Amino acid sequence: MHLSHEPAAPAADLIGFDDFLKVDIRIGTILSAEPYPQARKPAFKLSIDFGPAIGIKKSSAQITENYTVETLPGRQVAAVVNFPPRQIGKFLSEVLTLGFADADGAVTLFAPDTSVPNGSRLF
Repeated sequence: MHLSHEPAAPAADLIGFDDFLKVDIRIGTILSAEPYPQARKPAFKLSIDFGPAIGIKKSSAQITENYTVETLPGRQVAAVVNFPPRQIGKFLSEVLTLGFADADGAVTLFAPDTSVPNGSRLF
């Protein structure tokens, strides 16, 4: 499967509802953000609080075109919390922070339009 950051990417193959339920997408609040200049593609290192059931997790996110490290703390974001951790250079990314491509292909974070409790699951 090829993931595309292009707004006009073709639709993915159909999956069953049970497959969707296997993906655990939760809301968390960014506690801190810092530059990650060692990443192959420009990225930030995030620390995200997903509430008591999931806890605080780290994520490497390629969101440098639309955000600064100063504007990220306090923002709620959605992330997949049940992928295996992924080594990004010397940084272990524990969750996949979710976003959409804007008209220029840069990532815009996916978040609820009103505040919800950290750890809330997408359904």
